[in-house]
Amino acid sequence: MRIFKKPLRFAFEKKKKEIPDGLWGKCPKCSHLIFNKILREQLKVCPKCNYHFSLTCWERIELLTDKDSFVELYSEMESYDLLNFSGPKSYHDKLKESKQESGLMEAAVVGKAKLDAKNIVLGITDFRFIMGSMGSVVGEKITRIIEKALEEQKPLIIISASGGGARMYEGILSLMQMAKTSGALGRLKKEKIPFLSVLTHPTMAGVMASFAGLGDIIIASQGL
Repeated sequence: MRIFKKPLRFAFEKKKKEIPDGLWGKCPKCSHLIFNKILREQLKVCPKCNYHFSLTCWERIELLTDKDSFVELYSEMESYDLLNFSGPKSYHDKLKESKQESGLMEAAVVGKAKLDAKNIVLGITDFRFIMGSMGSVVGEKITRIIEKALEEQKPLIIISASGGGARMYEGILSLMQMAKTSGALGRLKKEKIPFLSVLTHPTMAGVMASFAGLGDIIIASQGL
């Protein structure tokens, strides 16, 4: 009678180590593999081809403002499907999906901060939330920080990453925000309070045709 024994595992036979997810990324332009820690240290710029990865609103705040100086305002504001918009995907579902994917309540984050120890008022739109499009809440938040800059006589900086322009799910309510934000900036200009508009990739349509294009100084960053 034969007895078959399992083969012995020799000491030099080691189990293959598993690489945890999230440690490496690939550049979409040159396909170069980049250690994510290195990518963060490079400010999300590919060290091989100089491709600029997209930045979230929080990453822009961290890069621009003095450490721990940003205080968010109006964070509780969120959009509703007032028109009961229907399509391949409802507006309600789009809002829910964007909140889950981005961790944001809306496409704009606004507040007060310090830049080189100087007080500023700051607004940033984030492409991850319905392409950074401007609905009623985004328009209201932008208008409120313009008014905050006017009230406190502080310079205003708005960084735009709005490829969606006016938000079609809200119809005319969205288009009205173009006039509202532009009117508020007109009052700011009369008081000679500086407004710096930073255009990042992508900034288009209704956002570009309203507050993003009305800066006293406009800075555009290609592909950033």
